[in-house]
Amino acid sequence: KMTADIAGKPTLVRVIERLRLSRCLDDIIVATTTSPEDDILEELANSVGVPAYRGSEEDVLQRVVDAQIAMQSDVIVEICGDCPLLDPEILDRAVECYLLGDCDVVTTADEQTYPQGTEVQVFARQALEDAAKATHDPVHREHVSLYFYENRDRFRIRNISAPSELARPDLRLQLDYPEDLELIQEIYRSLSESDFRIADLLRPLARHPALAELNAECEERALESGSTTACQSKRG
Repeated sequence: KMTADIAGKPTLVRVIERLRLSRCLDDIIVATTTSPEDDILEELANSVGVPAYRGSEEDVLQRVVDAQIAMQSDVIVEICGDCPLLDPEILDRAVECYLLGDCDVVTTADEQTYPQGTEVQVFARQALEDAAKATHDPVHREHVSLYFYENRDRFRIRNISAPSELARPDLRLQLDYPEDLELIQEIYRSLSESDFRIADLLRPLARHPALAELNAECEERALESGSTTACQSKRG
């Protein structure tokens, strides 16, 4: 799905383009696996000037930690690589909230109010390193930030809620199924400029409600072991 065509470009490239619209990111890195099947992901990332870190298929947590060490990151903004409709304004809002300094994790996913596929998490690299040292649970090693949410006594977690005009937790905007790809392709075709926000794409969906029905029957998939994660690094 990371190489699927979206308006003439692979999914991964579309994700990177969206991230580059952020005001708050200093760098981007793609954390993928050492599997030969993922050679293409490193090639795609490099083709648009983004480094790729390659690590364990099973230990995704350590892979992301090592990717961020390689980037000398202080603060990590984590997003999934299958979200080519992510909103840089939501990302920037999460970073700005984190930089206020009164929490350890900022997320939009603890209580879903934004559309699915726009999730953002922000946390310190040191916190992720601490989590990696603290747990050997295979589930924690597979799902990068799960340890934070299962140890709320150790981490201050702040959830960002969507304003009323963007509150569409029922809307699927991530890429898991062929129906998701069809919807995402239609959205890109309906918007003349690539510099769009969630508010912009909600308008064509409102005018053509049948579009949202394309993937309405699809259900959220649990993360799979070894799945590719695109991680953004923020230094400072």
